[in-house]
Amino acid sequence: MADSLVALRDRREQVIARLSQSYAEDVFDVDELERRLDLAHGARSVADLDALVADLGDLGGIGAAPGAPSTALVFAGPAAIDDPDRADAKKLRVIMSSIERRGRWSVPRRLDLRVLWGNVELDFRDASLGAGITTIHVGVFMGNFEVVLPPNLAIDVDVSSFAGSVTERHRVPPEHDPARPVIRIVGTVRFGNLEITTRLPGETARDAYRRERRERKQLRDAETKALPPGRTP
Repeated sequence: MADSLVALRDRREQVIARLSQSYAEDVFDVDELERRLDLAHGARSVADLDALVADLGDLGGIGAAPGAPSTALVFAGPAAIDDPDRADAKKLRVIMSSIERRGRWSVPRRLDLRVLWGNVELDFRDASLGAGITTIHVGVFMGNFEVVLPPNLAIDVDVSSFAGSVTERHRVPPEHDPARPVIRIVGTVRFGNLEITTRLPGETARDAYRRERRERKQLRDAETKALPPGRTP
């Protein structure tokens, strides 16, 4: 029996997350990552996807049959880092300017961020996060705040907006380990934008856009092929 579209989509996301995690751990280089990602995007069965991660050790329950019960978390996200020098709280003020945080940087337990006529990008793909909740309290006025996350980093967003935009394009596990990092964003956006996106290691915004567009097209094509003859979506 053919795999369902939902099972295939979910397994594809899990495999992509596992490949990204392995790349971040230096299991293989970027060329091998790209090769496996291309195969993952083109896979037409769960078995084909499982074969791409069969050599990566413990898969956190990914090898179980679809629908089988499992107490293991599937790709619970980045591990917490115990950093004795991590700040409990910091303030960041961006006024008519631009700030980016990328690569390896230590994230304080609480970050108070104010953006006025400016732009801020916080990239958490290689950031050092502590266990439990990291709170970012934002106040954006006529500015932009972009958050870049690795796959499966849990996030909770409670932000109100007035004449602004809050966009979330990030999927998280249905459950998460309390010992692992969780980012919580609270505050307000007025006449500005807050955008939360997921990118793979080393992926640019353009690469992510192309990947997401390719994934949507492949899902539409798969849904069309699954329809009875003569039916259109």
